[in-house]
Amino acid sequence: MSKLLVVGTVAFDAIETPFGKTDKILGGSGTFVGLAAAHFGVQTGIVSVVGGDFPQSYLSMMNDKGINTDGVEVIQDGKTFFWSGKYHNDMNSRDTLITELNVLADFTPVVPETFRDAAIVVLGNLHPLTQSSVLDQLSAQPKLVILDTMNFWMDAALEDLHKVLKRVDVITINDEEARQLSGEYSLVNAAKKIHLMGPKFVVIKKGEHGALLFNDGKMFYAPALPLAEVFDPTGAGDTFAGGFSGYIAKSEDISFESMKNAVIYGSNLASFCVEKFGTERMEALQSDEVHERLKVFKELTQFDIKLT
Repeated sequence: MSKLLVVGTVAFDAIETPFGKTDKILGGSGTFVGLAAAHFGVQTGIVSVVGGDFPQSYLSMMNDKGINTDGVEVIQDGKTFFWSGKYHNDMNSRDTLITELNVLADFTPVVPETFRDAAIVVLGNLHPLTQSSVLDQLSAQPKLVILDTMNFWMDAALEDLHKVLKRVDVITINDEEARQLSGEYSLVNAAKKIHLMGPKFVVIKKGEHGALLFNDGKMFYAPALPLAEVFDPTGAGDTFAGGFSGYIAKSEDISFESMKNAVIYGSNLASFCVEKFGTERMEALQSDEVHERLKVFKELTQFDIKLT
């Protein structure tokens, strides 16, 4: 079973949706990736930074789930990264109300010695130079490097983003980001262009419309599970990445067929994440629930067709 290294934010969120409103709650890309990956029993370590205002109980909760937080730096006289957003009625679009970088503004990740040989690395949505600095600290070439990014870095640090893309195997982005990065409206053509930038596998997330996987001319599509209610989609993409990477780390198989399974496992876990605000659902999620919903995914996606 491979070690999984996750580099991303551990943060506070305040969220408003048509279903309600929260004060500061636990969030961050690294948090959601770690909580999802924990369901595979893999040795997972998070590298991040928080302020002295971050409750020890949150770190203890992660430790209890088998997540190593030795790489989470605590700056006692600093404040934790904070994001606040309000979702529109369709839950697919949102307005950012507050972004306070706080300790994240000067974050220089330090990978613990015990995770410098990690076989699977997830580079969360951070500055491309920060992502590159993590790869520079590793003692061996990982079996798989997975990178997430966003429009902001395409606008503000495109040259640095192109450099780090040459060093990764998988990129996970949404459809809007794929179009911006490639300059192509067709997602098929967008994936082809992004392949040329470095990643062997391109995963394009389409929110409630599922996810697409591209590799060397091959394609795979996994739907999102239709849900009666979506309370908070904030961590869905990162939960997907955690399920995807956790499955790969457990299986130690980086073939296209394995990636297809990883997409399904990621989509399955993301379907739980959106059922409550923040990390609440992922913290309480039980393995039997995950297994039962996988059966639903199987029924949703598998069928016999007679070719005439």
